[in-house]
Parts: sequence; C-alpha cells; structure tokens
Amino acid sequence: MKAAWYENQGPAKEVIVVGEMPDPQPERGEVRIRISASGINPGDVKKRQDTFGSGMPFPRVIPHSDGAGIIDRVGESVPGSRVGERVWCFGAQSYRPFGTAAEYTVVPSGNAVPLSAKVSFEQGACLGIPGITAHRAVHIAGPVDGRTVLVQGGAGAVGLCAVGLARHAGAHVIATVRSERDEWVVKQGGAHEIVRTDGISADEVVERLRSLAPQGMDHIVEVAFHANITTDEKVLAQGGSLATYASGDPEPSIPFWPLVFKNIRLFFLGSDDFPAQAKATAAAELNEALDRGWPGLEIAERFPLNSIAEAHEWVESRRQSGRVVVTI
Repeated sequence: MKAAWYENQGPAKEVIVVGEMPDPQPERGEVRIRISASGINPGDVKKRQDTFGSGMPFPRVIPHSDGAGIIDRVGESVPGSRVGERVWCFGAQSYRPFGTAAEYTVVPSGNAVPLSAKVSFEQGACLGIPGITAHRAVHIAGPVDGRTVLVQGGAGAVGLCAVGLARHAGAHVIATVRSERDEWVVKQGGAHEIVRTDGISADEVVERLRSLAPQGMDHIVEVAFHANITTDEKVLAQGGSLATYASGDPEPSIPFWPLVFKNIRLFFLGSDDFPAQAKATAAAELNEALDRGWPGLEIAERFPLNSIAEAHEWVESRRQSGRVVVTI
C-alpha cells in the first residue's frame, strides 16, 4: 500500500516519507479500512515534532488517528457483514504505530463507527479526536439540558463540536471567538450567543459574558486553560464546573481561593485515555447530531497524500479556522 511515515521526529519536510509498505492485516477483533480521507489534528503534528518530549513510541509511525473509508476486511470474531460498511474511525494511532495516512489502516472494530451515506468521508475523517473530546468536555460534569454552557474558542475543532453537541443536548450555548469569520462559523454551528474577544480587554470580555449570563455559567469548555482561567473563574456560577483539554503553559497558575469559594469542579481531559464506554457514547451522539442537521466541521484545506508535509505545515501555521484533511 501507499503510505506516509516517519522514523525520526522533526520538521515535516525533513522526516515524513511517502512510499510503499505491505498491506496491514486485521487481527482478532479488528477491521481493515480502505481510507478515503485522513484528518490531521494538532496532536498529530505535536507527536511528529516531539513537542512533549516523549520520543518515538515506535520505530516507524504512520501519522493521524482519525480517518474515514470503507471496511474491506475483518478479523476473527468480527461479523463479516461489516465488509463494505462506510465508517469513520478514531484511535488509529493511539498507542498504535500505524494511523490513517495510508491506503489502509487497521483498528479495533469498536473504533470504526458507521458513517451515514449523507456524510462525506472528508467530514467523517474530522470527527474522531475533536468530537469525542468535545462530547466528554460537555458532559463530564453531568447533564447540560437547560443549563448555560460557555465554549471558549468556539471556532476550533473541539470548540465547534462542543457547541453543536451542547446545543443538541439542550443547553443554552455561549461561545467566544476571535474574528468576524469565526463568529459566522460558530453561529452556523449552533451557538445561541457569541462574544468576539479580538480588540477588547479581559475585563470587557468578562463584562459581556456576565451580561449574557447574569447568574453565571453552569459549565465551561476550555481550550486555553492558562490564558482564560482567571476569566473563567469570574463568570462561573456558584458550584459550576470547567472541563479543559489544552493549555499553552504546561504549568499554569490558577486563582485557587476564588475557585474554592465558588466550589468549582475542574476536569482535565486527555482523549486517548477516556473510558471505552464514553468514546462509544460520544460516537453515537455525534452521528445522531449529524443526522439531525448539525453541519459538522468546516474543512479549510485538502491535500493529496504526496503533499502530506505541506498539510502538516498548514496546520502548524494556523492560517485560519477549519480542518485539514489528506485525501487518499
């Protein structure tokens, strides 16, 4: 099969190779997917860069955990009826060496989720890590029906999924964005109200958020814990909760006593290690939201497999919101 891989970490154009490898074969409980589209997440780029200093987990890595395509072969104990099924997948390169940047990938059967014929493979390839992280971030503190949920960074991949899933679950959804374009994207994604943070001070952000939710936010989904925790504390309701999945500072300071006096619950989320049932529930509810008209994630750019290094550089540059996919 044709595949992209790296055997050393570093800049994309220096370490990523595109070439031929043997076709993978599914083992017991696994399915093989002929990949049509491979989604790139920031975590895929960081693994290749060795941002977290963990080194190479395997001698050779095919990047990307998320993808979509058609099951063409199944391993022992998997029903043969799954052959020919349109699916999106997650976790292909989570504690595994070979992800979706290839003509074929092999994943546990439960990681291959049915994909409606109404949803494109490219859209399916974007759902995995962002969608499952967003679902966990929205629901980890309990039901959100009738509650006010703030999504910080609503135009990001996780943020946009969180907006759609929170609204789907009956929450009143407020989101922050940085630009007029992002405001439009998030409004289409389901936010009831939006606060643009570009060009205004942190105090003004707090004032605008408080005007939209005078009783405080019941729950916050947070993309930039280091930068926003002080703002979050000021707008959270008594007994509120916050779920965060990213921070620009690995050792952020927090307003400890104000959080204590409000009895705030903090949740720190790493998607690779969510419980299996939480991932399955998230996948089912993502499909349900799509079936009910949620538009999913905006795709900003597409690259062929031969241009995967340029695709990684595009993600690194963060030129605009929206997902990047590699087409196989």
